Parts: sequence; C-alpha cells; structure tokens
Amino acid sequence: MLSCRGLISFANAILASFIRTWYGISLAMLFITTMLSHRIGLSFGSLFVSIISWPSSALSQSNDSSGNSPGLPMVINTWGGDFIAATDAAFLSLVRSGASALDAVEIGCATCEANQCDGSVGYGGSPDENCETTLDAMIMDGTTMKSGSVAALRRVKDAISVARAVLEHTTHTMLAGELATDFAISNGFIAQNLTTADSAASCEAWRAAGCQPNYRINVTPDPAKSCGPYSPVVATNSSSLTSITDRTSPLMTRRAIQGHDTISMIALHGSGGSMAAGTSTNGASRKIPGRVGDGPITGSGSYVDADVGGCGATGDGDIMMRFLPCYQAVESMRQGMSPQLAAEDAVRRMLRKYPDVQSGLVVVNSKGEHGAAASGWTFTYAYRGGSMDGTVVVSVPPLEET
Repeated sequence: MLSCRGLISFANAILASFIRTWYGISLAMLFITTMLSHRIGLSFGSLFVSIISWPSSALSQSNDSSGNSPGLPMVINTWGGDFIAATDAAFLSLVRSGASALDAVEIGCATCEANQCDGSVGYGGSPDENCETTLDAMIMDGTTMKSGSVAALRRVKDAISVARAVLEHTTHTMLAGELATDFAISNGFIAQNLTTADSAASCEAWRAAGCQPNYRINVTPDPAKSCGPYSPVVATNSSSLTSITDRTSPLMTRRAIQGHDTISMIALHGSGGSMAAGTSTNGASRKIPGRVGDGPITGSGSYVDADVGGCGATGDGDIMMRFLPCYQAVESMRQGMSPQLAAEDAVRRMLRKYPDVQSGLVVVNSKGEHGAAASGWTFTYAYRGGSMDGTVVVSVPPLEET
C-alpha cells in the first residue's frame, strides 16, 4: 500500500496532467478523493488543501507578469533596435530633469522622429503613392484622460509635439491633413519638405516596378499590373468583390518587406501616480494619399488610464483600429487580468477574425508590471525603470490562432 505522502505525490502528478481544463481537474479530484478516503481515511477537507495548494500556485505563475516591475519611474515602448534611443531619452528625462510623464512621452517619440527610427517614424519614410511622407501621432494624459492627435500631417516634422499642442491648446482630440498643418504653423512649428533623397528614390523604384505592392482593390485597370489612374469597378453581385482575406494580402507584403513600424510608448512617473502614452509613425508605405492608420486613434495606437495602466500597439493599423486593442487591454486589466493576459486576450480577439494579422501589443499596469503579445511576426519591446543602468529588449514570439 502506498504511503500518504506517496499517494499525495501521485495525486499531484495526475492533477498536473489535467490542470488546463476544469473537466480534468474534476476527474482527478474525484478519483483521488475516492481512493484516499477508502485506503487511509483522509478527510476530503485536508485532502483538498493538500492537492490544490501546489497546482493553483503553479497556475497563477503561468502566463503571468506579476512581480516583474523594474520599479518606478519607468518607460516602456514598442520595438528594440533603433527604438531604444527613445526609451533611454524618455527615461533619463524623468530621472535627471524631473520631466512629467507627458514630457517623457513627447521626448521619447520626438527622439524617434528625429532619428527616423527604422524609416517608419518621422520624416523621409513610408512615402505614399504621390511620393509624399505624411505623419500620424497621438499623446494621452492618463490622469485627465485627454488626448491630442494629428493625422495625415503634411510638411511638419514634429508630429508628436503638434499632437501635444492639440491636447493643451484646444478642446479637440484630433486635427487632420492640411488644416492640421495650418494649426501647427500658427503654433510656431516650421513647415518644410519631408521628402529625402532616399524616399524619393524608393518611390521612383516602386513606380518603375509597376507600383507593386499597393492597397487598391475593386478598381480598373488591374492594380496588380498597373499604376493607374484607377476607376472603381461596379460589383454585379457580392461574390465579385474582393474577400476580406484578399484585402489583407497587400498588408502582409508590406510588413514582410519593411519590418518594424510605429513607436508607441508609455511613461510612468516616479511619484504621484501619473502616466502618459503616445504614438508616432509615418504610416504605411505606398499608402493611398489621405490614409490614416491606427497610430493617432485613441485606444488603438496607444491608451492609458493612470488608475489602471497603459498599452502601446504596432502592426497592421487598418485592421487593428477596428478592435481598439489598447483600450481593450487596459479595460481587461481593470477587470483583473494581468498585463500579460490582457495583451494576449486583445491579440486573440483580432486573430479570431483576421488569422493573418500582424500585430504587437505591449501592456503595463500602474505598478510597472508588464507583458506583451504578438501575431504574425516576432515582436520586440523595450523598457527601462527604477535603478536600471540600461534598456532591456524583450522578444515576443507570435501567438498561435486558437
């Protein structure tokens, strides 16, 4: 006959093998309870404590981000590589100059704009069909819940700073296009050409290759073979229109070629509990002029509530803005999810509808505990906080569709 300790070890082994499902747990407990109560007369209450305490502890540690805060103040943002200069600039502004959380986000995003991080932030990157670079940016105060943003901003380099001017000098949330440029100039920003020699050359090469890839569908002439100009095709029935799956294929081509895009950043101040978030990007390369992505959309590109936490996103913005993944992640944390599980939940919501979507979410709570999730690519994020001497970059493999 097995000893009591042996039986309990056996119980733990069986329970662990079924731990992922409540059905399995129920079967394991029923079997073990019956066996032990007959053999050694152990009461159900003491047995329950013995076999549940270990697995429940293990389960709480799985897929969790509890206890991984580096301390405050803290800055966390999408991507490593070129983007860690932004992490460092924002963090050092908090610890050396007493900057606010809003200041830190503006400084961090402005660093990437000036450095043209990966060619996907700031001037001279991602030209549209007309070879013009336009900028999207958003900044949000986690205490007041007020945000300011600019979309399709033309001829002004300082997109994140113009977004902050919208936040601080208007009661609006977003300004767009040429009139956003007028606002920027009236607030002291300088108008200048955002095209560089490199962006002009890349645009000419794209045109020489038949304008491939592009974002046109249901038009004539065939956008897979022609640069246009295009006219809409009138559908005779629903089956003649491009399917949702077909609509995503140009996005997949663009991401596979160009890689990273968008800086989305969250800053946590060391005192007072203040938080801020922001996003800056030059959007989708070869986009149709006038296109606005998820970057300047509050709740999509980024979102923050100082009572709960914040989120930054990157990826296929035309799809992601349909789900407001950062708003979803913060609200999931409000309901008790860890940052890691909140990130995974938000990404899986998109995967269920768009299995090929490329996305990356970084999520942090008000204590600095953080997590991330991705789909369609290996995502990275960077963070620095507390007494850290340098920025750490975390690699996040893509989730599998479930």
